[in-house]
Amino acid sequence: MNKSIDKVTTKRMVLYSGRAHPELAREVAAHLNISLGEADIVEFANGEIRPRFGESIRGGDVFIMQSHYGHNGYSINDAIMEQLIMIDAAYRASAKRVTAVCPFYGYARQDRKAAGREPITARTVADMFKAAGSKRMVSVDLHSGQIQGFFEGPVDHLTAMPVLERYLREHAREGLVIVSPDTGRVKVAERFAQHLADMGADVAFVYKKRERNSVNVSSAKEVIGDVDGRLCVLTDDMIDTAGTIVSAAELLKERGAKEVWAMATHGVLSDPAVERLKKSPISRVVLTNTIPLPKEKRIDRIEVLSVAKIIADALAAVFEETSVSELFGGENLA
Repeated sequence: MNKSIDKVTTKRMVLYSGRAHPELAREVAAHLNISLGEADIVEFANGEIRPRFGESIRGGDVFIMQSHYGHNGYSINDAIMEQLIMIDAAYRASAKRVTAVCPFYGYARQDRKAAGREPITARTVADMFKAAGSKRMVSVDLHSGQIQGFFEGPVDHLTAMPVLERYLREHAREGLVIVSPDTGRVKVAERFAQHLADMGADVAFVYKKRERNSVNVSSAKEVIGDVDGRLCVLTDDMIDTAGTIVSAAELLKERGAKEVWAMATHGVLSDPAVERLKKSPISRVVLTNTIPLPKEKRIDRIEVLSVAKIIADALAAVFEETSVSELFGGENLA
């Protein structure tokens, strides 16, 4: 006697957040019209952690979201380890697919060997995600596109450019100059300026010299492009100690810039970034909320824009098996 089993499968999206930046995850969940899952993370006396999801996720499409950032005694390494353990828990709970959502990807600047006997830690982090059970990764404005090749599986590389562009259209005047703070970001600045061509946007870049065998030390040397009497907008993927962006702004003012703004996706703002920005000629610093901004760093000239809708749209596309790159007209792949 032949027996058959008729089974109707219902796809289910589940989103969890680590403790580094739950505010952003809640905002993403609101855009997706779902509830943020309960991770129930317990920390033991010796610092070890144990998540235990509050519902069955068997067969679900699970997204584990964590920005790799540390504050209040919680380090970037803690954030990464916490996400790895949550991914492992989801994998062992028989999730159909586990996606690591990293709005800010840690160790992204260690993407190659700049000198002998150095690690390529961006690759190590990618390997750990795969080992933990993640089949896919989503991130925003990686420091370099090659990191996508470190992960053995699909990588959805999002960009905050639509949010930053919208801000400039609402607040900047015509005739602005998009300035790359170094030669490595010129292509990004050119693409930004092309989007704002109807506002007469031009491109310039700063030639800088990074001190050999040093960390977070560089100096601006010269400006290539016409900045005299114009609003100059410095763009970068992140502002860490603010040394590069501030030295570039000072040079732009020396070359006749009327006003200087700075825009970046990730506001890391490690000490002494805030003090440097306070003393700098930069009148506006526009960041996104891929990283939480602690109260002590919220100075008047800093404005924070949300990328929650961009992340939510991308996660919806992944869940529905539609194109993520089409959300950005393919420009997120460049």
